[in-house]
Amino acid sequence: MGRFIDFLGKELGHRQVGLFFLLATLVYVLPLILADYQYIDDNWRSLSAGMAWAKEGRLFAELFYNVLTFGTGAPNIFPLPLLIATLAMTCALTSLTFHYAPQPTISHCLVLLPLWYNPFFLQNLSYQYDGPIMVLSLVAVIFAITFHHASSTLQWLVPSGLIALALGLYQVSINVFLGLCCLELLRRVNDRLPWAQGCRLVGWKVAQVAMGGLMYGVSAAAFMTQDRTQLLNWSAAPLLQLEINVGRVLEKVALLFHGGLTWVFAGLLLFATVGGVQLALTMLERQDSGLKKALIGLLCLLSLPVLVLLVSGVALFFRDFNEGARTLMGFAVLLVLLFYLSHLALERIHRRLPLLLAIPLLAMLSLSYAYGRVLTVQKAFSTTALSSLERDFATHRELREAKRIYMSVTYSDHWLTGAAGSFKQLPVLHYLLNIDFYMLAENLPKVGITNVVAEKERRNATRVGYRGYPALLERQYYRIYLVGDYGFIVMNEPAPIKALRW
Repeated sequence: MGRFIDFLGKELGHRQVGLFFLLATLVYVLPLILADYQYIDDNWRSLSAGMAWAKEGRLFAELFYNVLTFGTGAPNIFPLPLLIATLAMTCALTSLTFHYAPQPTISHCLVLLPLWYNPFFLQNLSYQYDGPIMVLSLVAVIFAITFHHASSTLQWLVPSGLIALALGLYQVSINVFLGLCCLELLRRVNDRLPWAQGCRLVGWKVAQVAMGGLMYGVSAAAFMTQDRTQLLNWSAAPLLQLEINVGRVLEKVALLFHGGLTWVFAGLLLFATVGGVQLALTMLERQDSGLKKALIGLLCLLSLPVLVLLVSGVALFFRDFNEGARTLMGFAVLLVLLFYLSHLALERIHRRLPLLLAIPLLAMLSLSYAYGRVLTVQKAFSTTALSSLERDFATHRELREAKRIYMSVTYSDHWLTGAAGSFKQLPVLHYLLNIDFYMLAENLPKVGITNVVAEKERRNATRVGYRGYPALLERQYYRIYLVGDYGFIVMNEPAPIKALRW
């Protein structure tokens, strides 16, 4: 036991840090690998081995699958891409650890683990196709932070190229890079970096972002469709739109703070506040002039609201605002900041106390496994639904011979009754799952049903359900109508989930 305690406080080498992160990252994604659930877009991509990333400005995502599959399409080879991306993330976290702490211990590794243990990142990892790409985008921005070279040209071009690569994989990862730059500033202030070097650091980061954006603009961004680039309508109260978007993000983030997680994060925030005060005192002890201290203090203070805004970041300014959990990659850097400041406070008390940071990490790991079970329940529910439709089509020739069958799109929060208890205890799970439909038309070809399409704006199936036509079949969750050569699948609105009593 004594040896183990000594190990927790001793300096680690590259191999030991790498093994720690490899184990920690694999343990976090294990429930998603075991669930093996094709999440939303995965359904149509796996059917057609399709890509369609270039029109979203994510050209390098297509190149990744071209290289990995030795072809021009993207057949489903999950979990190989995720395992490769996880290994790359292990290398990135190892590099970042030694960038922040040349003589790291386990507690220094814990500080950076929220970059992977970000609860909202679970939705990103749910995608069998897009998940690994988003991870590699995160890896690219981390290496853009840690890259160092004696050559000024390489010090400018290589991080810029990595930023362009990250944008071409998943644009939202720029929030993580900007957040890490803010964290870099706070860390250098705590390390008493001289004023001239601090100014040079800020200049380098601005130059790298500008060059990276330019590289991205002349490469992957050229393939992006126009509807993906529309910003907020600046002639129609843009500040109000921005305020609404921020409010929606805060509402979603608040779902995480429920039950025991509230107390865990409250304790983390308390220690982070103490660490922030300690950082402020360190800044005041600098040998700089009063003006320089004031400017440094102002930059440090501004970095805090900037990090909060970067939780959703650039997504806030687009007209097609997406409030999905997968866009909240910046929340990871906010967590790292809380961990870093808490580490400063706890280390001042006792050198082994920072190991208490394992508690919030265990809470987030527990959330990952709870989410994995929800995915398993969702997979079982989807399989049962698909089997029911398969039986109905197998026993009714007129359905198989219909020219086209329209499936209604009915959204509800009450489809997945099997996870009602988990949703009640951890509301964030429902937000992470983000599935409020019964079935996708793309699922049906898996069982040989190829004449079903989702209804479009005309709402063909929904209208038939309200016009008094007799149903050919009536099941618990849906009704099927047949009008001439056309069929219609109309979903029944599920009843609200009742409180569970034992």
